[in-house]
Amino acid sequence: MTDWQHFTFDTLPVSPWRNGGGETREIVSYPPGKSDFDWRVSIATIAQDGPFSAFPGVDRSITLLSGDGVHLQALPDINHALTTPGEPFSFSGDIALNARMAGSVTTDFNVMTRRTVCAARVVPVRETLYLSHEKGGVIYVISGIWQRQDGTPIRAGEGFYWSELAQHRREPLTLKPVEPVDGCLLLWASMI
Repeated sequence: MTDWQHFTFDTLPVSPWRNGGGETREIVSYPPGKSDFDWRVSIATIAQDGPFSAFPGVDRSITLLSGDGVHLQALPDINHALTTPGEPFSFSGDIALNARMAGSVTTDFNVMTRRTVCAARVVPVRETLYLSHEKGGVIYVISGIWQRQDGTPIRAGEGFYWSELAQHRREPLTLKPVEPVDGCLLLWASMI
């Protein structure tokens, strides 16, 4: 991979779920081409109630992007309403959760990390962001227009990712909210 791979929601490959309850658009899986990923980031569309698959040895984070959200439950450990866009919720992939729709179809940002290799930090950002490479990461714009220091605009539904294969480039990246300044929101998923 080269540095800062740009993507848009509409151009991500779509994989329907086996249970028919939704679909996944994979942003990046690292290392490329391996089924046993170290880390993976995707956007899921949830269309009906149903279980989340268990991923033993994997830690997960889910963040509502749009829609009414879902209620996640695996009693007695988890009972969480994922109904506020831009607020990450982390949980163990060892647990098979059940998701109940809070209303209409939802879209969610999902991060999975193999806990013996790395961890993820998912942060909502509303102000200028200064990035370094770390082990890899993903930026996804939820709302507004952001601008890189080279002048490139990044709009809602767009983002970029990088991996540790791009570590040779050390200068930081700056992202500034442009329009509307008080309504810009992005997610920064950093692999540490």
